Amino acid sequence: MGLREEYDEKGYCVARSAIDASLAGEMVNHVHWLMERHPDTRPERLGHSLLVDDPFMHRLVTDERLVDVAEQFLGPNVGMFAAHYIAKKPHKGQAVQWHQDGSYWPLEPMEVATLWVAGTDSAVDNGCMRVLPGTQNVRLRKRSEMVELDREKFVLGVGIHPDEIDDEDAVDLELMAGDVSIHNPTIIHGSNANASDRWRVGLTLRYIPTSTHVTNPDHESILCRGHIDSSVANAYATTPTWVQGEHMPFQGAEDWA
Repeated sequence: MGLREEYDEKGYCVARSAIDASLAGEMVNHVHWLMERHPDTRPERLGHSLLVDDPFMHRLVTDERLVDVAEQFLGPNVGMFAAHYIAKKPHKGQAVQWHQDGSYWPLEPMEVATLWVAGTDSAVDNGCMRVLPGTQNVRLRKRSEMVELDREKFVLGVGIHPDEIDDEDAVDLELMAGDVSIHNPTIIHGSNANASDRWRVGLTLRYIPTSTHVTNPDHESILCRGHIDSSVANAYATTPTWVQGEHMPFQGAEDWA
């Protein structure tokens, strides 16, 4: 079964060894580099505003291997509208309450695929993603239908009430560094806290066809492949220039200078 067929059937799929160990390692380095510069931001919340003008992030999200995966679900004109590191410290990493991604996103239509890129191994003990197969077919909840969460315990501010969830059939998406899982914006998923002695570093990349409208006019996406759709008023970030001493060094950084 191909990735697209598996995705359509279950609401998620996994591309093994989608990127090499070296690039996965640079993701981990990037998290620690960002933490040094933003010490008041938890590593689970290194979000798009910190990444959209970062040369390494542009290098990563436009990597041919990742965009090849995204194109299977979205077509030849691909943008990336939101990036977010969810990096969980050993023994301190927060849980992610059950939720549907599309509940949070300003997209019309909701044509989007999330690539969850593993920078480290992601397993049950360090808080890997968990999904409820088949829930890609349920109704997308509005934010107003969800409950407020304790931000000291959970990454997200709101989520689905636990009483609404039957997790008996939940699947743990255990990944090796460099693997990528792809999931539907409606599938219900979450993750437990990190109870292990090791980091769990994951990066969520929300790829869209350029025909999808980002309804927040101030939000900048990144063009990854193909052409901008002139009929859709999306804003796109300018490709940043890598400056030694200002940005994180990475393999091939000179090509971005």
